[in-house]
Amino acid sequence: MAVKELCGTCVFTMTWSAAIAKVILLCYHDRMSQIGLTFLFLSVAALLLLSNILRADIVALMLMLALGLSGILTSHEAFSGFSRSAVIIMLSAFILAEGLHRSGLTERMGSFIIRLFGKGERRLIFGVMAASAVLSLFMNNIAAASLLFPSLSGVARRSKVSPSKLLMPLAFGTILGGMATLLTTTNIIVSGLLRDAKLPGFTLTDFAPIGLPLVFAGILFMVFWGRKLLPDQSPAQRHEETDESDDLLNTYQLAERLVRAKVRKGGSLDGATLEKSGLREKYHLNVIAIQRGRSSPTIEAGAILRGEDILLIMARPEDSLPVSLMEILDILPSGEWQQDYLSTPNMKLIEAAIAPRSHLAHQTLQDIRFGQKFSARVLAVWRRGRSIRTRLADLPLEFGDGLLLQGTEKSLTLLRTEPGLILLAESAPSTRMTLRGWFTTLIMALTLTLAVIFPDQIAEIMLSGAVAMVLIRTLSMDQAYRAIDWRSLFLVAGMLPVGVALNKTGASAMFANGILSSFSGAGHLVLLAGFVLLTVALTQVINGAAAVTVVAPVAIIAAQQVGMEPRSMAMAVALASSMAFMSPLGHSVNVMVMGAGGYTFRDYARVGIPLTILLVIFLLIILPLVMPIG
Repeated sequence: MAVKELCGTCVFTMTWSAAIAKVILLCYHDRMSQIGLTFLFLSVAALLLLSNILRADIVALMLMLALGLSGILTSHEAFSGFSRSAVIIMLSAFILAEGLHRSGLTERMGSFIIRLFGKGERRLIFGVMAASAVLSLFMNNIAAASLLFPSLSGVARRSKVSPSKLLMPLAFGTILGGMATLLTTTNIIVSGLLRDAKLPGFTLTDFAPIGLPLVFAGILFMVFWGRKLLPDQSPAQRHEETDESDDLLNTYQLAERLVRAKVRKGGSLDGATLEKSGLREKYHLNVIAIQRGRSSPTIEAGAILRGEDILLIMARPEDSLPVSLMEILDILPSGEWQQDYLSTPNMKLIEAAIAPRSHLAHQTLQDIRFGQKFSARVLAVWRRGRSIRTRLADLPLEFGDGLLLQGTEKSLTLLRTEPGLILLAESAPSTRMTLRGWFTTLIMALTLTLAVIFPDQIAEIMLSGAVAMVLIRTLSMDQAYRAIDWRSLFLVAGMLPVGVALNKTGASAMFANGILSSFSGAGHLVLLAGFVLLTVALTQVINGAAAVTVVAPVAIIAAQQVGMEPRSMAMAVALASSMAFMSPLGHSVNVMVMGAGGYTFRDYARVGIPLTILLVIFLLIILPLVMPIG
């Protein structure tokens, strides 16, 4: 409640601050007042982003409204982000990527590349990063990682390689691949900001000559050095000599919370349904299996308990069986029961993760009626390096949570149809390339080709490709809407007017003058390095899209004032905003693999800092060779 009240206060404060600011500007309509208020709004937005009080897209919309309500921007300027070609390109890219995924080509390509490089740790890291980088050239980074993530745990187990050695390389590979194409959020934004400054934007292939060497440098670093800095084991570690079910029990630390109890004949539980027994609601005890004689264990909520039934119960130590239950239940020794009870021919253990942008996030298992919907029971949740095993019904799920499930083949089939879940340690059913799939691939190839030939009409061309995929029924309009990451779209649309405000008020010029005075006498390369390091630092703690929206307009003006090539400066800032390796907060794909890989903030820093230093050095060497900087 306190967080909700704080969020409401933030919105109320920013809205009324904007209204008061408008009155001030009417009385003192001078440029310095506008610049001061612009920096004030940016400072408040930065604090909200850094403190993670509100989501980034909400902060962006609040900032857009504040700039409009204060009179700094006109209504047309404040809402101009929604009409920018950058937003249309992003929207189209999400739909095109989903269509390509549904064609089956991306799955086949990713699996082929992984199989191609064998089973050794070094070769697998190279294959995983190459596959993820190639996929992210054509689709969103999160989508590319999501295609490879489900099968990676199984690949690791069969190859005797720890998943922790592969999952961070998977995330880094998608980020690196996005640096070599225009179809990355930050690259699209910077291209749009160049056009706002009456300069030519970037084409689809402009990033490749610089981005591809950075991709190869990043992959080689991870293969030969970075892998040694990764943790040796993860919570999802699988050992060939250990049964998978037993290993999952150990991974999620279930054994210490499991109790066997027998229902006493004639007691209050004899003849009661599991749902109405009150064991969960009254005593916080989670019955996860019922054994009757020699029959297979059952988990149905409507099952009727009988005397002599053996219950497998999960409870916290402080919720151990109370005295009042001793009259109706007999505690039994554990024995060798784990595998027999939790994984039988009719029932299996399944591991899944909450997918990025999942509608399941922030909802409880009870809210979504998880058991009824998927015919599966959640036994434990893995979150930030620890296992949560009890009182799960009222626990709000979070993006990146690992779920240990108990279910049947029917459950597995139902779970595969849920886009909000990623099944781990399992290869998705093979997708056969149909005639429609080949037409979809042809549309994608034609769209990218035309975008290269006619760079000034890239938004129209990509939207046409997206519409064509809907027309040939690769996906429906409803599926196209679901494929779009609306959070990213509203974030970009809300942040783009910030660049207009910085330029209109003269704040960009003032900021640029301040930086130039600090670097007075320094060469062009030093100034370039300064903006690169500033962007890299901001990207680790706030969204890269927000970072470039503020830094890029200033960098472009600074370059023009000292006689540098502004497009080269913009290219450097765009690529720097993708170097989100030092913190899991830098990119959603880092958060996605954090739980399954068992990574900590220290792991990202240990691997990400040297990788970032290497890439910054390579960027400062390669960019002047490919593009003129002065």
